[in-house]
Amino acid sequence: MKFLVTGAAGFIGFFVTKRLLEQGHSVIGLDNLNDYYDVQLKRDRVAQLAGTPGFEFVEMDLADREGIAALFASQQFNRVIHLGAQAGVRYSLENPMAYVDSNLTGTMTILEGCRHNKVEHLVYASSSSVYGMNSKMPFATGDRVDHPVSLYAATKKSNELLAHSYSHLYGIPTTGLRFFTVYGPWGRPDMAMFLFTKAILDGKPIKVFNHGKMQRDFTYIDDIVEGIVRIQDVIPQPNPGWNGSDASTSSAPYKIFNIGNNQPVALMDFIQAIEKATGIEAIKEYYPMQDGDVPATYADIDDLQQAVGFRPATSIEEGVQRFVDWYRGYYKN
Repeated sequence: MKFLVTGAAGFIGFFVTKRLLEQGHSVIGLDNLNDYYDVQLKRDRVAQLAGTPGFEFVEMDLADREGIAALFASQQFNRVIHLGAQAGVRYSLENPMAYVDSNLTGTMTILEGCRHNKVEHLVYASSSSVYGMNSKMPFATGDRVDHPVSLYAATKKSNELLAHSYSHLYGIPTTGLRFFTVYGPWGRPDMAMFLFTKAILDGKPIKVFNHGKMQRDFTYIDDIVEGIVRIQDVIPQPNPGWNGSDASTSSAPYKIFNIGNNQPVALMDFIQAIEKATGIEAIKEYYPMQDGDVPATYADIDDLQQAVGFRPATSIEEGVQRFVDWYRGYYKN
């Protein structure tokens, strides 16, 4: 099949594109290569894909309405995996309009492309951040998510609402995937895994927020990719018996899944795993909770397992060791 993968130079997009190509599909990888973080890292990811049969890279902004429309019309994609977005909870406090342009306008251009070109399935990235002020653990897709605590989370929730409206109005099958703290080789430099490893290896202090009293459902990249690639083959159908009680499904061809490790890890245990992998004890500086952050995340993934027969299972120790090995090789550190 022919796929469009947006955010193909990004962390998750790179690995999803790689897996689809290994399966024999053709992929147009789209990315605007913005400078939110190191552009060279993005270029190096794309270089890993370059020359692979069936792959073509297109540098374009998601908010380019005419460009995206022309790309859809000329390529006639079978399926779309929309991972491109302005990432980062904390950066949304500094540059909110970037999230409107990329996450809202960008998602609309993709939805319009799917609408006008008979795309058979749109899979798009949502986020665990949509759970916001929810306190019931684990977070379940059937729960309401009406109280985001960051603009980033609000845009991701908005993406789910936009997708549902297009599923309802135009019958476009859409599946939203709420990712839980993804980490691994080639990961983003603004994420804790990268920041902590760099600081520890450089002999600099790490910032430990909420005085270390945090838990995250850290999910290894290979598990995320496995979930995405399996889900894109499960095209949602309208739920004829839907009565509004389950927020993850609808009378439209619409579905939401969590992809998380289903095993929250205490922040201090996460730091210990990095210390073990590097062989260096971290210099820790303790800070209060940051604006837009939440104390814990924990994914209920029962519906994911039921749909595709898969549960993420990579241990934090194994995943952290793989990241540290990659980091040392890539940065010659």
